[in-house]
Amino acid sequence: MQTSDLRIALFSGNYNYTRDGANQALNRLVGSLLGKDANVRVYSPTVKEPAFEPTGDLIGTPSIGMPFGRGEYRIPTGLGRKVRRDLDKFQPNIVHVSSPDPSGHAALRWAQDHDVPVLASVHTRFETYPRYYNMAFLEPLLIRMLKRFYNRCDALVAPSQSMIDELLAMEMHDDISLWSRGVDRTIFSSERRDLAWRRSLGLADDDVAIVFLGRLVMEKGLDVFAETIIQLRKRQVPHKVLVIGDGPARNWFEEALPGGIFAGFKTGSELGQALASGDIFLNPSVTETFGNVTLEAMASGLPVVAAGATGASSLVNDGVTGRLLPLIGKKGAECPCPEELSEAIAPYCTDPALRSAHGQAGETRSLEYSWEAINQVVADTYLRLIADRRALQAADAAEASA
Repeated sequence: MQTSDLRIALFSGNYNYTRDGANQALNRLVGSLLGKDANVRVYSPTVKEPAFEPTGDLIGTPSIGMPFGRGEYRIPTGLGRKVRRDLDKFQPNIVHVSSPDPSGHAALRWAQDHDVPVLASVHTRFETYPRYYNMAFLEPLLIRMLKRFYNRCDALVAPSQSMIDELLAMEMHDDISLWSRGVDRTIFSSERRDLAWRRSLGLADDDVAIVFLGRLVMEKGLDVFAETIIQLRKRQVPHKVLVIGDGPARNWFEEALPGGIFAGFKTGSELGQALASGDIFLNPSVTETFGNVTLEAMASGLPVVAAGATGASSLVNDGVTGRLLPLIGKKGAECPCPEELSEAIAPYCTDPALRSAHGQAGETRSLEYSWEAINQVVADTYLRLIADRRALQAADAAEASA
């Protein structure tokens, strides 16, 4: 069996209606699979005006708007008759679930009923989200729910070795492969730095801009970022703040960062230009399983100061391409210490040679991440799971006829 024999049913909670790192990786995966003549059907909630055009055939799943002021996201509520009919017609030989939501659970049950193997990809640290909304007490319950879901799958893929180690420690599964992430070198490069663009925002050529990049939501560590900047100001370390992105917490972030420069949401070449025009990348988030933005910042020639959590710890070489800071706090509420983050950032603000050396080292390391080789890992895992299932079916048939 080869890649062109694959018939993949891919379930996503958000394939294209709002842009994020997870669905960018999924769209690239589907594009790679289609390029090798695999058959792919994607099932995900849809909206009238999505953030971008989907790669491949997209079938809408039932969904409702997410509450708690997060209406930009939708909660899949199951499969529905339309999707079930489409699955029966498509007859997938592998099911891929990318989110443990109600549709993911329903897809898993469908696959088990039809004796089809299931691969789950892990894209974010869902169990850490409650801590950013004063509900950290829910984390143990979420871990138990995730453990039950993932252990019913045939295998998992995760985007960093640090995330694999975490999943193994939590006993989420014992068959976990590395599906890393790549970076688009046509977009992210130190050569995209644009002094004229900086000046248009009020950044002088010798200003040192500390960059935040991502969705402006609390689970990205906005509070820790803001407190780190406050500590830098107390130390009287010269710097400016450049925020690239948008989201429901923008007003809160603007109030917490008076004087910060908010460039808004950027994509494509504009994003590459904005990121390379910064000087230091600060990523305090502990929710990512990989941290696409960290790799993009490295490819753009920026030294990275990040929380030593899953994702960043597999990318940043402490003292060579940036700094990794340990997490502190009680279980279920760990985060990097703002005082320690500010202490780590300060030398980059005042030492151009250090900033340049670590930025160049990060850009060199980013060259190791090729999308084509990375996505082949997933195709190979599909083929392995199908072969294992067919061998088991053959053994059962032989035993029944004996």
